[in-house]
Amino acid sequence: MKITRRRITAGALAAATALALSACGQGSATAPKTEVGKTTITYMNFSASGGHEGDLNKIVKAFEADNPDILVKVETIPYDSYFTKLQTALAGGTAGDSFELNYENFVTYAENGSLATLSDVDSAAYKPSLLEAYNHDGTQYGLPESFSDVVLFFNKDLFDEAGVAVPTSDWTWADEQAAAEKLTNAKQGVWGDYQPISFFEFYKALAQSGGSFFNEDGSAAAFNSPEGVEAANWLVGKSGKTMPTEAQGAGTPDFDTNLFKTGKLAMWHSGIWMFSALEDAKVDWDIAVEPGNTQKASAMFANGVVVNAASQHQEAAQKWLSYLTASSTAAQTRLDSSWELPPVADESLLAPYLNMPKPANRAAVTESLDAIALPPVIAREAELQDAITKELGNAAAGRKSVEQALADAEKAVNALLG
Repeated sequence: MKITRRRITAGALAAATALALSACGQGSATAPKTEVGKTTITYMNFSASGGHEGDLNKIVKAFEADNPDILVKVETIPYDSYFTKLQTALAGGTAGDSFELNYENFVTYAENGSLATLSDVDSAAYKPSLLEAYNHDGTQYGLPESFSDVVLFFNKDLFDEAGVAVPTSDWTWADEQAAAEKLTNAKQGVWGDYQPISFFEFYKALAQSGGSFFNEDGSAAAFNSPEGVEAANWLVGKSGKTMPTEAQGAGTPDFDTNLFKTGKLAMWHSGIWMFSALEDAKVDWDIAVEPGNTQKASAMFANGVVVNAASQHQEAAQKWLSYLTASSTAAQTRLDSSWELPPVADESLLAPYLNMPKPANRAAVTESLDAIALPPVIAREAELQDAITKELGNAAAGRKSVEQALADAEKAVNALLG
């Protein structure tokens, strides 16, 4: 599947740079110590913060043992303050040789000249869709570091009791809707389906219908289209019929999790990060690749790593990042510590994860990567997400028609693009 992005405007990038310059007094990474005869590179990250610092250090030590001429100095910063500090360091010329980015921020930095072009990347080491996510306008500026994605959870007990065939990777929206209608029992408080009515589900459903969020050059919204209307109706049409409404608790914290764990929900669109939360569930459950409409498109969330364009040690920095993202040591360390999933193509490295007993169909996790939908990205990303979710909520509550909600969302998004 081709990955498309909305180009960040020069004005927005200039504003971001100005913000960073104004914050230079906040400080940045400390210059690393060096050792004679060795190249020292620095690596700034957020994902190890809060419990995985030791895991990252284990990978660093293994890399240094295999590459005795390179030392890696790590700076781990909590996510809440990470991007402010990174922006400040880049503006002040004190950023490390390499650093971590989530996908949304990667697009911005790839376009403002902060990232070095990566050379001689071993593309065979990575899942193709994950590597492509960190390729911008034909240039490889980053490497995928870890990923998670969204799948369709289902309660096998409810399907068996109703005599309905369980979901497969061949299912479409029509199959899901037909099953949800058969499995919904409002009198008993049992619902056939649950899919949040939100920005994150809309851009994915739009892709599943073959639609585009922006026009070809990224200058305007394009989701107010027949495909967009179909996607919005798919989400909104479930509310109160096969899925609980907001008034019935939909959208409140842990509502969907508890509904599924207590056997009151047949199908649930959610992320693989929920596996651990279901370990004590009393129901028999499994997963499948999410159904598509005219095509497949699964939501994927990824962190990546990049080399600073201003680094004096780009070759050594890329060598470190290749090890961090694709080595067997890094993959095993991530799996052993449940530190997200490694982006590797070699599924033998993922065997400890894929062969775990529950869910039985863990292969759906990697199969979902065959066709992915990445979020549209603009400088004012949070406002874009809020605008879409707000208008979809208006349609779900009956305050507006789907058509009017999308028209109003389009106006709001276009106003954010200037």
